[in-house]
Amino acid sequence: MIFSTPSPDSIFNAPDADIILRSDDARRIDFRVHRCILVTGSPFFRTMFSLPQPKCTTDEAVPVLEVAEPSAILDPLLRFLYPVPDPEVLNLDALVPLMCTAVKYDMTGVIDRLRALLVSPAFLETAPVRVFAIASRFDLEEEAKLASKHTLRVRILDMPLCDDLRHISAYAYHQLLDLHRRRGEAAREALCAPPELRCMQCNGSCYGAIAPPKWWGDFAVRAGEELRSRPTTDVIFSLKFLMECAHASGCPRCAGSILESFIFLDGLKAKIDALPSTI
Repeated sequence: MIFSTPSPDSIFNAPDADIILRSDDARRIDFRVHRCILVTGSPFFRTMFSLPQPKCTTDEAVPVLEVAEPSAILDPLLRFLYPVPDPEVLNLDALVPLMCTAVKYDMTGVIDRLRALLVSPAFLETAPVRVFAIASRFDLEEEAKLASKHTLRVRILDMPLCDDLRHISAYAYHQLLDLHRRRGEAAREALCAPPELRCMQCNGSCYGAIAPPKWWGDFAVRAGEELRSRPTTDVIFSLKFLMECAHASGCPRCAGSILESFIFLDGLKAKIDALPSTI
């Protein structure tokens, strides 16, 4: 389940409540709440309560409003609305129905807090494509841009399909794919060795040598393939990746050449990092 079904507590069982929101559960739960809070936090309810209300047809002293949401959604939604600590939203499966309901009732304050949660580090690091899809679905432009940058760390076409992608346009998804393609091409074009790149054994012993060190040839091929699928510098400038290139070269002094080339490599990394990184 996304949320567990809550038990009524003192927050939503106020004796001075003037409206009851009745959940859509098999065993319906009543939330005794205050119109003033609903009206303040939701233009939807403000408009509803400004209209002439039908006379109560039950014996209950407090009017009842039956809503389409289950208590598992109503409870955290109302906690965002009330001046109490925000509920925990532990995963995106919990966040999406809350966002849908907040949008339905035009709860802008709740939407703003959910937007901030959507781009929290935990979600961006573990599910950047889902975050992008959710942000695109709800037309959250800044959040979509931020998420698109984090998707550069993953092989986007190898990611499992998620239901969130059903709710975005082909245009939005094409924007993401195009970002990966364009940045990957630009990053691969930046892989050019300067003439002064030397290894004392494999290309530095011959005066006027024009071929780059052997490690660079392996690095350019491996880095090109990596940038094609993940156009970031996270992998290709890691010590592990560079040492693998030195080992693959077969030259015993290429490792030293890589260490001596740290200024060039640092500049190359900065050049790739500076490429456009959002949609």
